[in-house]
This record gives sequence, C-alpha cells and structure tokens, in this order.
Amino acid sequence: DNILIYANAAFEHLTGYCLDEILYQDCRFLQSDDRDQSALSEIKKAIKEGRSTRVVVRNYRKDGVLFWNELSITPVFNDKDQLTYFIGVQRDVSELVRLKEENIALKRELAKIGAKLSQNSVPTV
Repeated sequence: DNILIYANAAFEHLTGYCLDEILYQDCRFLQSDDRDQSALSEIKKAIKEGRSTRVVVRNYRKDGVLFWNELSITPVFNDKDQLTYFIGVQRDVSELVRLKEENIALKRELAKIGAKLSQNSVPTV
C-alpha cells in the first residue's frame, strides 16, 4: 500500500476530508466501491514500475458526491537513486468531463438530424 504522508489544504477542500481522517491511509478510499476503472490499473502499474503517470479517475468526496480527478503521480528518488516516495497531484476536471460528454451527445444529435435531412431531401434535376 502507498499511504498518504502529507496533504495540503486544497486536498481537504477538494475531497471534504480533514488531514486527521486520511493521513497514513491508502488513497483508495477516494474510489469508494467504484474500483472497476481502467485508470486504476495504470496507477498500480506505474507505481510498480517506479514511473510517472497521469490518469482521470472517478473519485468521491466525503459526502459521497462524485468528482472526476485528474491524478498525476511522480516518483521521488533519493541521492542514491532509490525510490522513496510518490508525489500525487489532483485536479478536479469534473466540468471538463461534463463538457466533453455534452459535446459527444450534441454530435450524435447533429448526426441524427443530418440523417433525417438527407432522407427527406428532394433530389434536384
């Protein structure tokens, strides 16, 4: 397990958890029971390989509200080139995800309208 040894005030604000509740725990509590996410495999693989990665995962605030988290993790090595920690940086990208989903839905709707228009068009002579 990779435990949290530090979190700043922005983490508390984003997640709704205070430091006393989360320090020295694994970050998996943010996924609640929503563990079937391909991004979680990428995180695990990157940690195992000691490399950086950036993924978007579904996380949940303390009050249970979903937020889309762009998580960047970066390994930290000591002066002997030994892996000592990972730094994780979170960014709430919920609005970006919502806009992308809305864009996809609008494109589908436009395609349907375009198909109907082409079916109803009168051939020109």
